[in-house]
Amino acid sequence: MRRRLLSSTLVVAVIAVLLLGVPLGVVVSRLIVEDATKQLRSDATRLVGEVEYARIQETPLDPQQLKQKYPDRYIQIYVNGNPPTATVVGASPPSGHSMHEEAKSDSGIYVRVSRDRDQVEREVRARLLLIVALAAAALAVAVGLAIVQSRRLTLPLQDLAKIADRLGSGDARPSKHRYGIPELDRVAEVLDRSATRISDLITREREFATDASHQLRTPLTGLTMRLEEIVAASDDPDVVREEGEAAIVQAERLTAVIDELLAAARRQRVAQAEPISVDDVLVQQVTEWEPAFRRAGRSVSLDGARGLKALATGGSLGQVIGSLLENSIQHGGGAVSVSTSSSDNYIVIEVSDEGPGISDDIAPKVFERNVSGGGGTGLGLTLSRALTAADGGRLELVRRRPAVFAIFLRPADSPGRRVVTGPA
Repeated sequence: MRRRLLSSTLVVAVIAVLLLGVPLGVVVSRLIVEDATKQLRSDATRLVGEVEYARIQETPLDPQQLKQKYPDRYIQIYVNGNPPTATVVGASPPSGHSMHEEAKSDSGIYVRVSRDRDQVEREVRARLLLIVALAAAALAVAVGLAIVQSRRLTLPLQDLAKIADRLGSGDARPSKHRYGIPELDRVAEVLDRSATRISDLITREREFATDASHQLRTPLTGLTMRLEEIVAASDDPDVVREEGEAAIVQAERLTAVIDELLAAARRQRVAQAEPISVDDVLVQQVTEWEPAFRRAGRSVSLDGARGLKALATGGSLGQVIGSLLENSIQHGGGAVSVSTSSSDNYIVIEVSDEGPGISDDIAPKVFERNVSGGGGTGLGLTLSRALTAADGGRLELVRRRPAVFAIFLRPADSPGRRVVTGPA
C-alpha cells in the first residue's frame, strides 16, 4: 500500500509539474525574447533622436561615448547630407546569430541597432534551468509529503491489523489508540467496542460456568447424602426405599437446576417467577439437609407462619435456602432455625444459627464474589443474592453475631410484578 501511495502521488506531482512548468517555460522564453526586441527598438529610437539633436547643434557624434552608453550593441548610423556620412560603433555579431531593430527620421537619419542572439538564448536557458530546478524541488517535496502521508496511513492500518489479530486470539483488551484520522479513528472505536463486548461475553461465560458448577454442587451434595444413607442402611429395605425415593427427588431437582441455569443464560429468569408455596420449598430443604446436620451433631428446625405463598422460582428459592444451610454447616454452629413471617409488602424467610457469626471486616462485603471468611469459594452468597434478585426479591445479612440471613420475597397476591429494589 505504501508503494502504491508513493507512486500515485509521484505521478500526480509529475503531471502537475508538466502542466504548469511547460507553459511557464514557453511563456518565459517568449517574454525574454520580446523584452530583448523591445530594448533594441527603444535603443534605435533614442539614437535617432540623439543624432537629430547633434545634427541641429552641428556637433559631431562621439563613437566612444556611444559605445560606453550602449554596450554589447552593434550600431550603424547613416545621415543623408552633402556628402552623406555613416558611423559604425561596436563589433558586428556573428552572421546568422544577430538580432536587430531599425529606426529612421524624416530628415534622412537611419539607425540600425544589433546584438548577439546567443546572449538572449543564454538568458533563456538560465531561466529554464531555474524552472527545472523549482520543478525538481516541487517533486522532492511531493515525494517527502507522500512518504509522510503513507506512513501516517499505513502504520495505523498495521496497528489496527494487530489489534484485530489480538481480538481473534482471545485478547479482548481495548487498545484506546487514536490516530488523528477520522476514518481510522472510527475503525479503532468499533474495534474497541467489539473488544469490550467480547470481553463481557467471555467474562459472562466464565461466570456462568463458575456459577453453574457451584449451583450444581448443592443438589449433588444432597444426592450424595442420600446415597450414603442408602449404603449405611443396606440391611433395612424400608430405609433403602425411602432414601432411594429421596435420591430420585434429588436427581429430579438436579435436572431442574440445569434447566434453570440454561434459562438464566437466555435471560428468562424474571419471566419464570410465579406464585409458589413457601412451605413446600422449606420442608423439602430441611428434609434434605437434616441427615447432614444430624451427623454433625446439630439440629435444623422449621418454625414461623405457615401457608405462605410468594412470587419466586421454586428451584431458585430452594438453591438459596440450600446454600444458606450449607454455609451454616461449614461455618456456623449450634442449632439452625428456618423461620417465616409475613407483612403487607414482604414474605420474610430467616435462616439463623448459634455460631460465632461473621467478622466485622468480612460483613460489609460478604455478598461480593470471591469473598469468603472460611476458605470457601466465595460464590454461594453472591449467587444466592443474584437468584433472589432475579425473582424480584432481596437477600440481606440482618445480624452479624450470631449470623442471621433474611430473604425478602413479594407476596403472591401483590399487585403487578414490580421487582423489589435491592443489590443483585
